[in-house]
Amino acid sequence: MPYEQYEDKIRPTGRKSTKEPRYSPYCDFVYYESTRTPGVMLAARIVKPSRPSYIVAGTHGWHMSIPKFENMMQPEPGNDYLRVEVDMRGRIFSDGAADCNGWELYDVIDAVEYARKAYADYIVDPDIVYFEAGSGGGGNAMAIVGKFPDYFAACTALCGISDYALWYEQDVTGEFRDELDVWIGGSPADMPTAYRSRSGLELVGNLLTPMYLAHGETDIRVPSVHSRRYANRAAEAGKSALVRYDELPGVGTRDHWGHATEAMMERVRRESERNRLDHRTPVRIPGEGTFKVGGYLFTKHFSVVLDSLDKVADLRYDLASGTFDVFCETECVYTLSFGGETQVRRATVVR
Repeated sequence: MPYEQYEDKIRPTGRKSTKEPRYSPYCDFVYYESTRTPGVMLAARIVKPSRPSYIVAGTHGWHMSIPKFENMMQPEPGNDYLRVEVDMRGRIFSDGAADCNGWELYDVIDAVEYARKAYADYIVDPDIVYFEAGSGGGGNAMAIVGKFPDYFAACTALCGISDYALWYEQDVTGEFRDELDVWIGGSPADMPTAYRSRSGLELVGNLLTPMYLAHGETDIRVPSVHSRRYANRAAEAGKSALVRYDELPGVGTRDHWGHATEAMMERVRRESERNRLDHRTPVRIPGEGTFKVGGYLFTKHFSVVLDSLDKVADLRYDLASGTFDVFCETECVYTLSFGGETQVRRATVVR
């Protein structure tokens, strides 16, 4: 697939008020309701393969929205997947307010669940779901595998943002700070924990999904230190076997792929695809262990939702005994769902 879509050169304006689904043989434009925010209608573009395959979900660049509907009479060249392109909340086609890796990441899960039902005939195995995105979407990729650690069988993060506080400071022209101030609610100096809770770097210890990262060495708008630090932090957490990182030497200007050769981009495409081909089984969480909770954590067995997206907590769990203990730096109430029951509990404060 073309990676120019992640350059984020266009800042669309004008929210679309009409929500009429559109259909064609190989591309649909659909709407679905958020399960986290009832009444909020969200959009996704569905690109269909020529024969049943696997789901690849993805999100757009920071300033962008998904592409418009295309009346596609033939399969998209080079596409072998059911692609679910998610327009996150608050963007051009979707209702709600953007929140930078807050509930907008759950919009991806809602879109995939919608596709599993509506496009079942196009899916080989609904339990195998992949994620691939770049730039702002690459930041989504690094965080979504930390907040949904057993949902994706493999993930690709291209030129992604791993630390939003660092990115805020690196934004010398202010082209991203204006949204960060609004979408998160303030600056890193004012809200350091809110920035941590949204950053994949904070959640890398949760990693169970095999990751492929690629970044241009001299990228200006999202510096390569973001992918480099993510890979290094994963190694420190004993997760190096799950992360492969390609840094493209001399690549990156104000375009993420500036100076890249076609051979370089072909390697990125090939390695991203290899990460999917090598991982055709669902991820499983251990029966007991620990997770970092950045606002919320959802697994196939349980979920923990803190009383604020802006908080970070540590979870210790044991599925066999049904034991869940949450430790937070501040006063915090959380909602635990496990075994068909939901409880509201108070976290242990650890300072």
